[in-house]
Amino acid sequence: MTDYYNLLGVTRNAGPDEIKKAYRKLALKYHPDKNKGGSKKNDELFKQATEAYEVLSDPEKRSVYDRYGEQGLKGSGPGSAGFSNFDFSDAIEVFMRDFGGFGNLNDTFGRRSQNPRDRPKPKGETIKIRIKLTLEEVYSGTTKKVKVAVLDPCPNCLGNGTAEGSGPVSCSQCGGSGQQRQSQRTMFGQFVNIGVCANCRGQGRVILDPCSTCRGDGRTRIQKRIEVEIPAGVTSENFITLRGKGNIGPQNGPRGDTVVLLDVQENDKFIRDGDDLCFELPVTFSQATLGAEVEIPTIQDSVPFVIPAGTQSGEVVRLKGKGMPELQGKRWGDQLVRIVVWTPDELSEEQEKIYKTLRSIEKAAPERLNREDISSVWSRVKNVFS
Repeated sequence: MTDYYNLLGVTRNAGPDEIKKAYRKLALKYHPDKNKGGSKKNDELFKQATEAYEVLSDPEKRSVYDRYGEQGLKGSGPGSAGFSNFDFSDAIEVFMRDFGGFGNLNDTFGRRSQNPRDRPKPKGETIKIRIKLTLEEVYSGTTKKVKVAVLDPCPNCLGNGTAEGSGPVSCSQCGGSGQQRQSQRTMFGQFVNIGVCANCRGQGRVILDPCSTCRGDGRTRIQKRIEVEIPAGVTSENFITLRGKGNIGPQNGPRGDTVVLLDVQENDKFIRDGDDLCFELPVTFSQATLGAEVEIPTIQDSVPFVIPAGTQSGEVVRLKGKGMPELQGKRWGDQLVRIVVWTPDELSEEQEKIYKTLRSIEKAAPERLNREDISSVWSRVKNVFS
């Protein structure tokens, strides 16, 4: 298991600035643009360092990692943060986001490319969708087909954004560099500010004759069906990231992602508590007193259930392995059955006679129950329904 703190060479108490400084030092050392010709080993070290930085620089991900380690980040721990499948392209994107400015990675090393074709195009936006799930679907896992509105390449210009027979040209304002320089003289000397060219938005090229269908964006909105594999054991706190399934970027830029938010609906029979299921079983006075055998539902089917003679209202019985599956695990939770003695609000004439006879011969209730019995019952009730 990788220790992100050791990988960056910082302590577990390191602050954001220290983490960022340590990462930048490693990233500049192993970055493929710094090592022309590079190697797979350097690429892997660059990816690992970036993954560690992406986790430790994010307070939420760092908290999950500190508590549950890598498994918590990848969805198999109780504090899953939905962070998985981090690859080399993600590492490049993170580095560009925090250190690469708005253009080619050569900027960071003082070698900004003047060729607009070398610059990465803007990535498409992330799409968020919500899927409702029943408890039964969560128990077994399921596949959902969802209709999503996404931006796809314009069919008229094939995503280029230009009218037929034309193409993008070098920006006249920045000369294709994607940068604008502004000089300002002060009493301390001359300062030069370098910013993104407002005309080409840092791309170095502009479209003079845009496509009439997409108006130069290179994208049109369509309805598309996507399949989402939902693993068993998910909760409403989990989400699924579908890499490269979002909107395509402007003018054939790379696709963004689709984030699937999960909404597990309440069940009319069971209350979910982690991997356990809580079920309330009403019984009659005679069943609780004399004992009985009944059928009770589980999330899969129904099973025979024995009510012991002398059962007190509020007693909790645990059915092992009859709960929900652990997310990406191999165990199942339990079903907790809370027995509640039901008191009828109406009696037939015959029932009333029987109860009156019973009252005349039954023992009086104790002034108080055994303290251990009270604490045992209440603690189990609180654990189940808190």
